[in-house]
Amino acid sequence: MKKIKVLFVCMGNICRSPTAEGVFTKLVKARHLDKLFIIDSAGTHAYHVGDAPDLRAQKAALGRDVELASLRARKVTHGDFEDFDFVLAMDDDNYSILIEACPDQYKEKVRYFLDYAPHLKVHEVPDPYYGGSYGFERVLDLVEAASVGFLKTLHENGHLTSTTQND
Repeated sequence: MKKIKVLFVCMGNICRSPTAEGVFTKLVKARHLDKLFIIDSAGTHAYHVGDAPDLRAQKAALGRDVELASLRARKVTHGDFEDFDFVLAMDDDNYSILIEACPDQYKEKVRYFLDYAPHLKVHEVPDPYYGGSYGFERVLDLVEAASVGFLKTLHENGHLTSTTQND
């Protein structure tokens, strides 16, 4: 069975995208779907390669039983566009960088993560790096909603069926 490969992308891969990776991983594990996915995160910039997520992101996530400490930042590679089925950007800047770097045949894979939570009426996950703890809680709220919406969309579009869930 082919796994669904999902890559979450922000700028430095220490706040938003590892939070999305952790939240979505927790969601699919809770629904016993983790065997169906490969989930990762990366940044469009190499500022923090090899670093753990920001301690404030880790603390906020732990408050919701999401563990991020084992994750390490990496930069998006050209191979990611071919390897992943979904490349989910957190904001306009990173979306633009991804689209510019992406080979034409893979551009349909690049999307805004918050497109999966249209009821929120926002399409960017704001960068909490220069703010206080509220920003990290806001990121978690947005990412949780988008994760549920993304999983629902995968079900509705036939990526997840009752037969793949039982494999």
